[in-house]
Amino acid sequence: MTFDASQLKFDDKGLIPAIAQDEETGEVLMMAWMNREAVEKTLETRRVTYWSRSRQSFWIKGETSGHVQELVDFRFDCDKDCLLVLIRQTGAACHTNRRTCFYTAVRDGEEVELMAPMA
Repeated sequence: MTFDASQLKFDDKGLIPAIAQDEETGEVLMMAWMNREAVEKTLETRRVTYWSRSRQSFWIKGETSGHVQELVDFRFDCDKDCLLVLIRQTGAACHTNRRTCFYTAVRDGEEVELMAPMA
């Protein structure tokens, strides 16, 4: 069966959440948004492309930072309203220069920073 991005369920702004996960470790690195064209560009180029809501433009991860996300596998959930991109991450995934955006935990009611920025 041939994949057609129009089968995905985009929100009223034409966006769908995309979770980036390290294909080797299983670590969840970040969540960002894609529109239909970003999905198609990602599948075509194998470089993960998101839609920046703040800039209202495409964002090819690593284009300026060098922290590239190479697509290994592209999946969607049973409701077709959320994406999982399994990737090979070069450098930090987070704009704070941390490996993952999920570096803060709540432990015993307190925020705990789990990792420092990468050197």
